[in-house]
Amino acid sequence: MTSQNLIIYKFNSLYHILEELSLDLNFEIFYVDSEKLLNDKIKILKNYLIISNKKYSNINNHFIFENLPLNIYKLVERINIEFLKIQFNSQSKVQLNNYVIDLNSREMLLNNIKLKLTEKEINTITYLSKQNKPVSIDELQEKVWSYQSDMETHTVETHIYRLRKKISSSFNDHEFIVSKKNGYQIK
Repeated sequence: MTSQNLIIYKFNSLYHILEELSLDLNFEIFYVDSEKLLNDKIKILKNYLIISNKKYSNINNHFIFENLPLNIYKLVERINIEFLKIQFNSQSKVQLNNYVIDLNSREMLLNNIKLKLTEKEINTITYLSKQNKPVSIDELQEKVWSYQSDMETHTVETHIYRLRKKISSSFNDHEFIVSKKNGYQIK
């Protein structure tokens, strides 16, 4: 499991309190008091939450404690909730070629362009992206649509056609999903 890193930014009193309790907490605690140190620390840490007592611009994973004093158990609970939110949000975004696929909002993003997708389109893209080979229509019917392979249907072809058309018109990408002799593949 990735360790959780708590960065206390320009909030010395909180750092000292948490440092005293550090043996009972499930995260590493760091104190930084400059923007440069903060940026350096962020570059080397993967799973982090920055806590301060006021809002700073351009800081991600930032949690502000404004209403103090706070019960220490409530404090730890709120920190853990923030880590869960960060984990949930990071797991919802998938990088695929130049695109970001946001599983929660069902969007495909490239630069500032967003394309809204259906749940089946998201499922198709994620399934195809996990395969290193072309995926047959029968396999897509079974794995994405839960259809029996002996059914005669053009559902897969129709959905792939519409998905390719949407991607092509939004991103001018005619090669995102390619048709091979033995199935479909994300290029």
